[in-house]
Amino acid sequence: MAREFGMNPTTLGSWVNMHKAIHPETEQPLPGPERARIRELERENAELREKLTFLKKAAAFFAAETR
Repeated sequence: MAREFGMNPTTLGSWVNMHKAIHPETEQPLPGPERARIRELERENAELREKLTFLKKAAAFFAAETR
């Protein structure tokens, strides 16, 4: 992720560690049904991303074919 922002991974890691030290995690773990719903939504999200990638490639192919 650090490379996406054009920064050194060590720098980003240091910032994350400092943030965690200042703001300790106080959230409670999610109950089972909520965890299951999140997994379901993550799976659906991944599937939709794959379909979007395919559709973008298909659109580019057909756009190039009509030229």
